[in-house]
Amino acid sequence: MGSIIKNRYLILRRISQLTILFLYFAANYWGLKILMGNLSFSKLFNTIPLTDPYAFLQMLFAGAVISSDLIIGVVIILLFYGLIGGRAYCSWVCPVNMITDFAAWVRRKTHHEKDNLINATKIRNFRYVFMVMMLIVSTVVGAAAFEFISPIGMFTRAVAFTLGFSWVWLLVIFIFDAFVLKNGWCGHICPVGAMYSIVGSKSIIRVWHNKDNCTACGECLKICPENQVLSPVIDKKSDYISGIECTNCGRCIEVCNDNALEFTLRYIINKKGENNEKTATN
Repeated sequence: MGSIIKNRYLILRRISQLTILFLYFAANYWGLKILMGNLSFSKLFNTIPLTDPYAFLQMLFAGAVISSDLIIGVVIILLFYGLIGGRAYCSWVCPVNMITDFAAWVRRKTHHEKDNLINATKIRNFRYVFMVMMLIVSTVVGAAAFEFISPIGMFTRAVAFTLGFSWVWLLVIFIFDAFVLKNGWCGHICPVGAMYSIVGSKSIIRVWHNKDNCTACGECLKICPENQVLSPVIDKKSDYISGIECTNCGRCIEVCNDNALEFTLRYIINKKGENNEKTATN
C-alpha cells in the first residue's frame, strides 16, 4: 500500500493516458461517443470541440480554411492548459510519455543515466527551433507538416485503428531515449511539448519547494525528466518551480522523503511566502 501511495501521481497519470486511448478506441470500434477523433482534433460527447494548439497553428500556416469548431476547440484547450500548466499535457495526456518514461526506467535500471551520445545541453532548446521549422514547412507544402510524422498521432491511430507501421516509429523513439539521449524526444525535440510549454508559462498549478525541509538529497533531480527547472530552486530557496518546461508530473514530489515538495496554487503560495518573509524580518 505504501508503494501505491508513493507512486500515486504516476498511477493517476497512467490511468489518465490509458483511459483517453481507450475512449478513442471505443469510439472507433463500438461507436461510444464520449471522446472521438484524436489528440489533434477531438469532440467530447460529440458536442464540445477540442483542438491542439500546435495542430491549429500548422493549419493556419498551411493556409487551410479554419472552421468555427476549430477556433472554439483551440480556445478551450488554451484556457484549460493555460491555467493548469501547459506541459501537464505531456505527462497526463500524451501516450508517448509512457514510452519515454519506460526508456528512462531502463536507463536507471542499467545505470546508464548519464551515457548520452549527444550533448544534451547544446540541443536543449532545439524543440523550439523544430517547432518553428515545422510551421515553415507547413507553409511551403500547404499542409500540417508535423501531423504526418507525429508519434503522438501515430500512437493514437495505432490503438484506435491497430495500424502496424506506427509501432515501428514508437520503437525508434524508445531506442533513442533509452540508448542515445536521456529524455531525448520529449525533452529536446517534440514541438508539441514546446508549444504547451509556452501555453502554460503563467499557469496557476505549480510545484512548491520548501527549503526548510530540503536536505539536498538530490532524488528529485535524478527522477525529473526536465531537471533544469528544479536546479535554480532545490536547496537554494523556498519558491515555486517556475520553469516553463515543467510537466507537472509529480514525480519529484513522490520521491522526496523530506516533504519539501508539493503541488500548490502558484500566486497564492507566493504571496504567503512574501508574508512569511515580512514576518521573519519584523
